[in-house]
Amino acid sequence: MPSVAIVGRPNVGKSAIFNRLAGRTIAIVHDQPGVTRDRISAPSALTDIPCELIDTGGIGMSLDDGFLAQVTTEADIAMATSDMILFVVDSREGLTSIDEALAQKLRRASKKVKLILNKADDVKQESMGGDFASLGFGAGLPCSAAHGKGFNELAILIDEFLTPLAEQEEEVKKEANAQHVRNGLKIAIVGKPNAGKSSLVNAILEDERTIVSEIAGTTRDAVDIPYHFAEELHTLIDTAGLRQRQKMDTSVEVFSAIRSERAVRRSDICLLVIDLEAGISAMDRKIARTVQKECKPCLIILNKWDLFEPKGERQSRLDKAKKLIDKELFFLSYAPFACVSAKKGQHIQQVFSQITKIRKAAQNPVTTGQLNRLLQQSMDAKPPSQHKIYRKRVKLLYATAVVNDKYTAIPVPQYILFVNDKRLMHEHYEQYLSNRIREKHICPGVPIVFSIRSRNKTKGKKRSSSDPTPEEFTE
Repeated sequence: MPSVAIVGRPNVGKSAIFNRLAGRTIAIVHDQPGVTRDRISAPSALTDIPCELIDTGGIGMSLDDGFLAQVTTEADIAMATSDMILFVVDSREGLTSIDEALAQKLRRASKKVKLILNKADDVKQESMGGDFASLGFGAGLPCSAAHGKGFNELAILIDEFLTPLAEQEEEVKKEANAQHVRNGLKIAIVGKPNAGKSSLVNAILEDERTIVSEIAGTTRDAVDIPYHFAEELHTLIDTAGLRQRQKMDTSVEVFSAIRSERAVRRSDICLLVIDLEAGISAMDRKIARTVQKECKPCLIILNKWDLFEPKGERQSRLDKAKKLIDKELFFLSYAPFACVSAKKGQHIQQVFSQITKIRKAAQNPVTTGQLNRLLQQSMDAKPPSQHKIYRKRVKLLYATAVVNDKYTAIPVPQYILFVNDKRLMHEHYEQYLSNRIREKHICPGVPIVFSIRSRNKTKGKKRSSSDPTPEEFTE
């Protein structure tokens, strides 16, 4: 799609305009300057012409976090690759020297630059267009992202500019359809701060797409990045590093953590990135629990492989890495792992190789007949123990696997077990059955999810048939 970059100095309302045009809250909006650092993209919801919106970091102000040069580079890339630029200024504060310096930078692409006077909530701000005309981009379009004022006019302005480009894009779409490009996976890349998530994204893309820094917490938004692989268009979701809530310094960090958790929920598969050199921490385990709780397919990425006992033999290093995972992430035993060095680009091909294996195995779930035979054999081999309170044993009456592949590209089956009384099912016995299913039906990376349902007590005459119906069971 044609792309529209939103640029300007910090705190002029770029992210608020981005969210308005996108029709939903994507970029974090905060009165703290410099909140947006990476390029964030989303499709426009207000324009008639489909286009991609790009929110950029603030340019030109010397921020105290040391990211000025990299944020400026990000904006330069967005301007170089976009079809249209919305140059946003603050009509309340008036023209600043930073606006003038940025305008000078933008004049090289003046044909596609449109001046936007944000925060024009009343007539006084609307009349500021004459002052900003000296920038060389006309009087500008007054609007207010906070109140939605002027956004119909802004959408029309974008449509008029992009109409010729849209016609060209139609030809590109036809060509893409001829090449059978399909929608791929939504891949959430999660982990604690400074584990190497953004470095992994850059290594996969072979491009400096996200900001990489030794300073923990560089990425603040969940950034959606398109990636073509094997005739499919995937979405890489680079998330903010998750820290314990009590250690979060600002409300921006809290918002970032919430976005990361949402990214896990909307993903098809999670890549859990771990700093192998530093080892597996309590925060790594907490993030892994989040992935497990959401019942998401998972691939563990052991990053900084080049720094993990570099003088040892490869097989010995792999064995030690596996023992570490088995010990610290035993509850995520279904997830395979890949050892990579994102910074040096080593073994990156393993990532999509493993994802392909996970996806392929998930397309062949166990059948109902196989599941019932397997569970019955498992219960015969190791009968369940008697419940201490109810003095009874759980009895399996029927089992089935339900696969809802409508909303996810990697289906996670739900194993529904109809039993005499679900209160009799011990957690450890549920784990035993899970292990037996995994032994006989290999499906790496995909969790096993049980739904235990009790049979209701029937009223009146007993059923002549021993087969239960769904109405006889409760969750």
